[in-house]
Amino acid sequence: MAKDVTFQNRGVRIAAHLHLPNDFKEGQKYPALVGVHPAGGVKEQTIGLYAQQLAAHGFVVLVYDSSYQGASGGEPHLLEDPTTRVEDARCAADFLTTQSFIDTERMGLFGVCAGGGYALAVAQTERRFKAIAGVSATPMGEAARRFFGHPIPPADQIKSLEAAAAQRTAEANGAAPIYIPFVPERLEDIDDKTPTMLREGYEYYRTPRGQHPNSKGRFLMTTPASDCWQRGGHKIYSDEAYALSKGPKELFIVEGATHIALYDKPEYVGQAVEKLASFFGQL
Repeated sequence: MAKDVTFQNRGVRIAAHLHLPNDFKEGQKYPALVGVHPAGGVKEQTIGLYAQQLAAHGFVVLVYDSSYQGASGGEPHLLEDPTTRVEDARCAADFLTTQSFIDTERMGLFGVCAGGGYALAVAQTERRFKAIAGVSATPMGEAARRFFGHPIPPADQIKSLEAAAAQRTAEANGAAPIYIPFVPERLEDIDDKTPTMLREGYEYYRTPRGQHPNSKGRFLMTTPASDCWQRGGHKIYSDEAYALSKGPKELFIVEGATHIALYDKPEYVGQAVEKLASFFGQL
């Protein structure tokens, strides 16, 4: 059972779904989770699937379209702003604390892909979330600096920054914005050299498998997270997060699953949900 709700992030209206347990009772207190969607995604896609299944385990789960994306407000639209993404999750926590049926001492945070990376960033300073988890977690900053774990030369990073700066100047003087696709936009854009993650990303975001009209699959060239999707989505980031965490912690491997398979394939999502439910059940 899901309800349409809204909350605010610094004046921007955030469109959200509040998933409730099947046996929800108004006078009862429930543990609550906030789910953060991938870069380019919306609440109706993979994060909504996880929310629905976690609600069946007795959690209230809030998922939303990030500021500037999907059905949420904010201009320019399709901006992928890491700082704002972190604040979105804080504002989601604000919203949950206003609901009488939420046990505010039992709130957790999880995310898929970039959403998992943002969850890690939120947890560094947001103490209302008592536990966090990531699924195919990808930190956008690290993804922009390293290609599947291999450092990108500083000179190349500077070129990207200079290109973004030049585009900002052009737009300030009347030029049209430029958008960069997160995944290939056409089947003919895929060849033998296309990485598995981008090939599967096309299948998820550009075909009936997972596409949604509010998920445009592209972002502004001038976004602070520019060119991150193509450089993310590898288990190396989970390994590093695990190594850096002071614990208690656990690294759970879903054997046979690829980055995108964990978005929607029942045989893999089911395993991930069971682990998440067990983990957050300790709240």
